[in-house]
This record gives sequence, structure tokens and C-alpha cells, in this order.
Amino acid sequence: MLLITGAAGFIGGNFVHHWFSHHDEPVVVLDKLTYAGNVRTIEPLLAPGRCELVRGDVGDRALVDRLLAEHRPRAILHFAAESHVDRSIHGPDAFIQTNVVGSFNLLEATRAYWGALAPGEAEAFRFLHVSTDEVYGSLAETDPAFSETTPYAPNSPYSASKAASDHLVRAYHHTYGLPTLTTNCSNNYGPYHFPEKLIPLMILNALDGKPLPVYGDGLNVRDWLYVRDHCEAIRQVLARGRVGEVYNVGGKNEIRNIDVVTTICRQLDALRPRASGRYEDLITYVKDRPGHDRRYAIDPSKIEREIGWQPTETFASGVEKTVRWYLDNGAWIDGIRTGAYRQWLETQYGKQAENEQVAA
Repeated sequence: MLLITGAAGFIGGNFVHHWFSHHDEPVVVLDKLTYAGNVRTIEPLLAPGRCELVRGDVGDRALVDRLLAEHRPRAILHFAAESHVDRSIHGPDAFIQTNVVGSFNLLEATRAYWGALAPGEAEAFRFLHVSTDEVYGSLAETDPAFSETTPYAPNSPYSASKAASDHLVRAYHHTYGLPTLTTNCSNNYGPYHFPEKLIPLMILNALDGKPLPVYGDGLNVRDWLYVRDHCEAIRQVLARGRVGEVYNVGGKNEIRNIDVVTTICRQLDALRPRASGRYEDLITYVKDRPGHDRRYAIDPSKIEREIGWQPTETFASGVEKTVRWYLDNGAWIDGIRTGAYRQWLETQYGKQAENEQVAA
């Protein structure tokens, strides 16, 4: 079985769905269930002996030790992270605690567990750490895309905390021999995305007739990766990645933020037209955020060459699927907006859910 941290979140939740579309191997999900952890994302998959959800913190060493001893996973997939740049600027403490201290505690527990395995089990074991391209900093317009050898230059508290966790994973492999794998991905989008991020925020604000806020001049560039393509990359790295290696995962879709927003507007114009005017009329330029990185781009040639993975979705095809998903899944969206998705925690654990509720 697999132990997967943070799998009630966006990428982790999509990975669990993707995993069960290819495998019967059971998983245990460890998730703190903060504001962006939504049980409804994986609730249809929860079943004894198939997918078990444990509410808890990766920084809780006793809990992690118990789960490892009880379930004896053949691999740990570490998705759990605080991931929103704006939140990290206004409140970096949670990012240090989860992304740095939490990852350290998980690595320590894993090292002890792995060290006690029988030789064959220890050789087959893997610790896969899911990270971000933001650890590499910002690119100028003509700079080559990030590769696995690009020096780290994080520019936000979020990216700095992820860089620290990446370095810890590297150190635990080189110092202790822990069989690690690391993936650094570009910007993900797709189903089950919490609506504080750009694409779901634009979709839901547009449908509500609210302003579509675009930072600065809107010319910041990101490489967009459809989340299910990312999940397939992780699945293949887990199966065939070389121990101790890093694999950059990109969508080959470098797009300016303003073009992302206008593409969404045109999709909505076609699928759910406004009563009057176009969705683009709602675009509003707002003050840029501090330290806003200008461009990210991923060179995925290593994962293509060594593992054979390539993205299957263009941005046009992926964003159409994403827009349609948000149009077709009003109940999931309403649960986010009303905070009803938090009620599961009260029912399950008999106490009020922690952390703030955030509406789009």
C-alpha cells in the first residue's frame, strides 16, 4: 500500500483518483484538513481496505510512526504543503511549520521505518517528494527554461519553504541513503482546485459577474500543466524513476496571465454566455503583489528521455475540460463557498474545523 500525505488537497486528491483508475493497490491518506483540504474531493473513494483517511499533521511524529508501523507502506508520496504565494507573504509561519518542519519530521520517521525493513523491502521502498518550479526563482524573457541543474533562487516565503524541503530530501538521500525521488512541477490546473488560485478564481468570479483581478500588467508568464498529466508523471516516476534523482514536470504551455484569463473568458462566452456583454469586460488590473516572479518555464526533457512521460493536454484542451468541470460540479463549489465542506470534520471529529473559511 501507499501512504500519501496531503491527498485531500488539489494535486494529491487528483492523484488518488488517477491512482485508482490504474491500480487496485490501497492507499492511506494523511491530511491535516486545513482550509484547502476538502474531504469531498476523495469521499467517493473512501472505503475500508481501499482508501483510508486519517486526519493529522505530518509534523506529528507519533502519529506518523503509528501509521507506518500499522500499514507498512511500500512508498510514501509527500504532497502535503502550504502552497499559496499570497498567503505566504501575509503569514509565512504556517509555511515554515508545514513545508520545512513537517517535511523534516516526516523524513525522520521515514528514515527510522525504512532502516528497520527487511533488505528486499528496503530496496524496493521509495519516498517521493512533490515540489514546485518556484524554487528556481524567476526567468527573464529570453532565459532558457528551468532544468534539474538550475540553481535555486526562491523569491517568496512559500518557494523558500519548498526549497528547504527539497534540500532536506536531497540530504537524506546523500547522507543516509534514503531512496528518494523528487518532482518539481509547473503551475497545475484542473478539477478540484481551491478557488483562491488564478484559474478557478477567474471562472467563478466570471460566472458571478464579479471583477476578474489581474496583477500588474498581466504579462507574467507561467508554464501550465493539466493536473492529471502531472499525476501520470508522478505515477511513472514512482514506478521507474532513478533513486536520488529529480525530475522536472512541465506542460510545455508558457502563457501570459492575461492570456490565461482571456482564454477562460472566451470558453465561458461559448459555454455559458452572459446576458449582456462579454466576460472579458470584467477584467480589472490591480496592484502587483510584492516580489512577483516574472516568468517560469520548465524543461521536461529529462523525464521524457528517462521515463517516456509527455503531457497529453494542450492548454486549450485542458482549460476547456477545467471550465466544463466547474460548470458541471456546482455542489462541490457551493460546499467551498458556504463552508459546508468543513461540516464533515465536525461530524467526524466532534469539533469545529480549524482555520478560516475562504470564499471565492
